[in-house]
Amino acid sequence: MNEKKWLSYVEITAIAILLALNYHLFVVENGFAPAGLNGIATMVQYKTGFSIGYMSLLINIPLCILAYFFVDKSFASRSLCFCITYSVAFLAVQRIGMEKLQYVTGGHDTIYPVILSGVISGVVYGLCFRKQASTGGTDIISKYISKKKPELNFFWITFALNAVVAVISFFVYAETDTNGELIFNYKPVCLCIAYCFISSYIGSRIIRGTKMACAFTIITSHAEELKTEIYQVLKHGCTKLDAVGGFSSGEKSVLLCVVNNHQIVDFQNILKKYDDTFAFSNTINETYGNFKKIK
Repeated sequence: MNEKKWLSYVEITAIAILLALNYHLFVVENGFAPAGLNGIATMVQYKTGFSIGYMSLLINIPLCILAYFFVDKSFASRSLCFCITYSVAFLAVQRIGMEKLQYVTGGHDTIYPVILSGVISGVVYGLCFRKQASTGGTDIISKYISKKKPELNFFWITFALNAVVAVISFFVYAETDTNGELIFNYKPVCLCIAYCFISSYIGSRIIRGTKMACAFTIITSHAEELKTEIYQVLKHGCTKLDAVGGFSSGEKSVLLCVVNNHQIVDFQNILKKYDDTFAFSNTINETYGNFKKIK
């Protein structure tokens, strides 16, 4: 195993421990189920006392074996590393006893631990996917289904599975009154949905990366002047393509340029100076490559 691969496993181990702490401190004592099969494990612990750590192993080890043979061996190995570390870490913090650090709302203002746990989980999910791993559970199932049925969207499959967890929580967290009759409450469902939304949003932002930019495509008769000013003002280069106007059949130039988001207004101000110039832009989630900086 090379150094880079070894380091990725260390990072996966660290974020698995973070998720275990997150569940123990903010989730298990606040009467709601988080996303995925870990949500099922949380509800099992709530009803029976059977630890999430053991339940997670029972669920995820077979899923990781399935992923090893039918999805991707590297993905399965990294996911297994995460799941085992998460389960062992959760069992460890249960034994240590961290009650003083737990955020227990007693049924009031539960949205605050949902926000905290959702953000932390989103960070974990995002970092996991960037390391070509998963947190187990529905992520593995979704990846397997999307591989067998490529036309199905991975994130919609995950959403559907999480929706099932939210519906089940409606019945699991029902309470009984003094007459022994069940009292159903929509609050656990709402908290589960809020958790899923927050964690999915944060996770997707991390997966998309931090190098967001804006790509401009410019059709112009002033290519040289624009190239010079973009160099001087924004320190960005352009790619120039020769083109012919579809209506006028006149010679045009197409400039392709990617700029940082904070430079968009400056770029637009440059374009305003030139007539016979048309441009449109696209949001770039992340940029790649190493290019020589313009001095």
